Amino acid sequence: MTHFRCVPMDTPSAQRFRATRVDDRGGPAHSRIVDGPGFPCRHCLKLGKPGEEMLLVSWDLPLPQGPYWTPSPVFLHARDCEAAVAEDALPETVTANMIVSLRHYDAAGMCLYDLGMVGAGDAVEGPLRERLADPRVAYVNIHTARPGCWLTRVEKLP
Repeated sequence: MTHFRCVPMDTPSAQRFRATRVDDRGGPAHSRIVDGPGFPCRHCLKLGKPGEEMLLVSWDLPLPQGPYWTPSPVFLHARDCEAAVAEDALPETVTANMIVSLRHYDAAGMCLYDLGMVGAGDAVEGPLRERLADPRVAYVNIHTARPGCWLTRVEKLP
């Protein structure tokens, strides 16, 4: 079985967004109060709870670099929360999504089109493990499939 970890948004980025309320495109962070589903924090990898304030920002993803680089809209708690790394299990920010996309990349940051897939968040762990066993895969970015928002990066563990 292939072991993995899910990596969150880095803490310096989360702290910067909270302190400045400015996103990576120079726009204002949007404050949203959780009033239903759809508020996954990319820093603690937990869903926002009703009544909590969340920030919606455009974040310049650290990986991949090169032609597949992209910014992504992301939510994070407006309050401090602890960065979470989930090991050998997908966080609720993935499993609570009805449909996610798995985007596989090699060490050079090139997309491995033949491995990409879309599925229910609570049903992709098995296929993810199978694809992580492919020696070409360096990491996987998981996104919401409809709006395309980044949820987490998955890295292989030895």
